[in-house]
Amino acid sequence: MNAPEKIFLPDVQSSPDTRFLAIQNVGVKGLRYPIQFQSADGSVLATVATIAMTVGLAADVKGTHMSRFVELLEAGRGVVSQDGLFRMLEEMLMRLEASSGRIEMRFPWFIRKAAPVSGAESLLDYDAAFIVDKQEGRYPTLSMEITAPVTSLCPCSKKISDYGAHNQRSHITLSVNLRALMSLDELVRIAEEEASCEVFGLLKRPDEKWVTERAYDNPKFVEDLVRDIALRLMKEPRVASWRVISENFESIHNHSAYAELHGSNA
Repeated sequence: MNAPEKIFLPDVQSSPDTRFLAIQNVGVKGLRYPIQFQSADGSVLATVATIAMTVGLAADVKGTHMSRFVELLEAGRGVVSQDGLFRMLEEMLMRLEASSGRIEMRFPWFIRKAAPVSGAESLLDYDAAFIVDKQEGRYPTLSMEITAPVTSLCPCSKKISDYGAHNQRSHITLSVNLRALMSLDELVRIAEEEASCEVFGLLKRPDEKWVTERAYDNPKFVEDLVRDIALRLMKEPRVASWRVISENFESIHNHSAYAELHGSNA
């Protein structure tokens, strides 16, 4: 049997476009893919990332080649580091013949924690993201984001009550644009250390006593949380700019308390 003849398939995406409107971001979004991330300490965590990959499209080109984004992930299977994300971005721009682009990976990040008294170990999950971005004529940038669950205890409730104080679980989100590499674990610790108390996956009775009393001794409004964390980030030389968000899921209301603060470091 003779080999099948090559069939010519037209490349419609590369055809000219007469509307002459450049597109800032075009690509794939909502792509879930298994990823292994390497931490700054060399440890590796396997997780599943939800990925968005986009490039800028020239005004005279009809479309981008969507399959090349997935091909890039397939070619780069293995361990991904923060430095590796820059290399992936450059490879994407080369393959798509683009001068600007963005890769965003969102994923659950797990940290093994020891309970404060018993030392019982368990994993706690955090929402995390890495974003690499390059605009035409500029250097590429790396952003990092984490959302950490913590406990907050209301100072007003403690002050006006004869006993007790209302407390709740809060989500603190830190987004930072980096000048130098910084680990996700470091960002998590900043959020947890400035909360009324951190949370754990596993606690024994002595641990429950400790975290309850820790929160009571360290009351904070939602405003206190974002201000105290901001002061920490303002002193961090590896951070170029930052955003802090705290959402307290109120235990005595059917709504959240919310605060957001952002700035940049000279």
